Amino acid sequence: MNNSSFFAREGYPFIAYTAGLTALLSVATWRLCSPVLLIPAILALILTLFVLYFFRNPERTAPADPATVIAPADGTVIVAERVPETPLGVEAMKISIFMSVFNVHVNRVPFDGKVVDIFHHSGKFFDARDGRASCENERNGIIMEIAGGARIAFVQIAGLVARRIISYPLIGDLLVRGERYGLIRFGSRVDVYLPMDVTPLVKIGDKTVAGETVLARLV
Repeated sequence: MNNSSFFAREGYPFIAYTAGLTALLSVATWRLCSPVLLIPAILALILTLFVLYFFRNPERTAPADPATVIAPADGTVIVAERVPETPLGVEAMKISIFMSVFNVHVNRVPFDGKVVDIFHHSGKFFDARDGRASCENERNGIIMEIAGGARIAFVQIAGLVARRIISYPLIGDLLVRGERYGLIRFGSRVDVYLPMDVTPLVKIGDKTVAGETVLARLV
């Protein structure tokens, strides 16, 4: 699931298409000496640069402490509270991270463990910051059993613009904290559900870096 390239592999088709379009329009502008084609060529170049920026895949180094739960996404913390209804079936600590179109969208595993369940729900596309997004939007979740038998969950949620959730793990897979496991295209959110006795180490408004920022510590 790890990808050491400069760009997420999910973006290769978009990069190829926009770069090809830019090259085609640029050559046509030069060969035909057409000022009419210059503006579309410039717009295509801007689009190509945005696509390259969006699908960037920077290297990340997880904290050395194996008891720390790390952020699965780059973005801003919009929820950090205990909630009664969760994918775990019990009350849990919920931490939600909102990703704008300008954040890195590669998602990373928050903690070591074994995948025991995966669920996908088709749904609506409210703004990912909307309180209804967690239960009504298109979403894909992973429930993982960690050392000691406790369970955590992390859920990718499509947003107002996002229309494609990509997640690679399968039931039975052993996941390693910090490794990439998926991506959501063009603005979205990830919810993390942790045991009730966990105290969050982030607060609403904090910025997170996937694979590096510590959300909480499991004792």
